[in-house]
Amino acid sequence: MHGTESPSPWVRRWAHLIPDRSAVLDVACGHGRHMRHLAGLGHTVTGIDRDPAAIEAVAPLGQALLADIENGPWPLPGRTFGAVVVTNYLWRELLPTLVASVAPGGVLIYETFGIEHARVGRPSRPDFLLQPGELLQVCRDLRVVAYEDGFLAAPERFVQRIVALREDPADPAAGQRRRLDPAG
Repeated sequence: MHGTESPSPWVRRWAHLIPDRSAVLDVACGHGRHMRHLAGLGHTVTGIDRDPAAIEAVAPLGQALLADIENGPWPLPGRTFGAVVVTNYLWRELLPTLVASVAPGGVLIYETFGIEHARVGRPSRPDFLLQPGELLQVCRDLRVVAYEDGFLAAPERFVQRIVALREDPADPAAGQRRRLDPAG
């Protein structure tokens, strides 16, 4: 079942960049694999999904919003988060809203399928697959600290993923002080 598997290695790898005790938004949260992980790190979590069963499953973890973000209004207008996490989900019309939802000093952690994925599985419709460099373009006003676009095995998939920081005008050096290696 979507959302019950282990957290994405990409999210685990970069979660240390989320400011301590931040409010974190998990978009298309499923059954909460990332919400569980991030709550365990001390963050306050909010999940959005259109599946009532998923929202019921994540309600004990934090704020759980049942919303069809593809056909209805954005349920969190003007609200920002220390991190916005998105995996295996793409709705292009929402991309500017997601970027705008990253608070100063916050981070966007995004991972989904690239256009080449149509050769190996679903989703296969171009509407749900990123074009080469598309996340870089979407994050042009953020500070990109990691970006990958390529093939992963087990399961076979083509992904595009990015980690990008919103600089904090009150502390412009904060992003430079964050370690890329959490163990370092």
